[in-house]
Amino acid sequence: MKLSFIIPCYRSEHTLSAVVEELEQTMTQRPELDYEIVLTEDGSPDRVWDVIAKLSDEDSHIKALRFTRNFGQHAALLAGLSAMTGDAAFFLDDDGQAPLDELFKLVDKLDEGYDVVYGAYPEIKQNGFRRFGTWMNKRMAVSLLDWPEDVQATSFFICRRLIVDEVLKYDKPYPYLDGLIIRATKNIGSVEVHQRERASGSSGYTFGKLLKLWLNGFTAFSVKPLRAASLCGGLFAVIGFLWMLVIVIVRLTDATVVEGWTTLMAVLLLVGGLLMVMLGLIGEYIGRIYICINNSPQYVIREMRPRDLLALGKKQEK
Repeated sequence: MKLSFIIPCYRSEHTLSAVVEELEQTMTQRPELDYEIVLTEDGSPDRVWDVIAKLSDEDSHIKALRFTRNFGQHAALLAGLSAMTGDAAFFLDDDGQAPLDELFKLVDKLDEGYDVVYGAYPEIKQNGFRRFGTWMNKRMAVSLLDWPEDVQATSFFICRRLIVDEVLKYDKPYPYLDGLIIRATKNIGSVEVHQRERASGSSGYTFGKLLKLWLNGFTAFSVKPLRAASLCGGLFAVIGFLWMLVIVIVRLTDATVVEGWTTLMAVLLLVGGLLMVMLGLIGEYIGRIYICINNSPQYVIREMRPRDLLALGKKQEK
């Protein structure tokens, strides 16, 4: 069995070498397992590409990809999948928080027959903002993508080659890996591992990037928001009809009642605001359809090491 470790790299100039070194030392514990490491530089503002290039020149296990700009973590993961040759893909971050000493727990769990196995963290060692983002992502996945409630989707997980092949069929500009996985299989397991403290720096996810990721999730892989908007519109139509009946009855029973201007304006503002939100949601769907029709690239590769990554060359020619 050959494992392909997929690592997106962003602002990890000072942590990546240690992650790769520990990963290679860990793999010596299972000499029967072959492996490769695919590093994707996602338009990072630091000098992490110099680190990646040096590592790839010194170690034949390492493949290196460099984007022309920042396309996002999930695009970097898909690029790594395009370059892999292993029987299973193992995903982890570049910040040193992944518990590499426990990675074989996931490999052994995969051998039990699962298609995908996630490393579940009993304690998430991130700041409050990132913990909120993780919680929001889980709630969105459960409610909109029918994600299993008992599986914690983390960035430390492994999946079989058949899932990788299915995921790579997606060539649109809004990749969301969890959505691609859940539409390919529901044979998903998890095993408890312990997340480490971040070695240095801070998360590259800002509020804007998290919002973009959530939008990718529920606009690219679910129409439930549109259905919710329709239900909301129907609900307010019923409320409006009932309110109209109340007004008519009150007016007939008490001719001295004067209709309230404040109430009328409040209702108009509420309904108008809801209409604008719904129109914005529909516009978001239409805009993304338009961008997909225009064949906006999922990612653009500036440089590859080694230079004969044929799978990526074919993908770029599409």
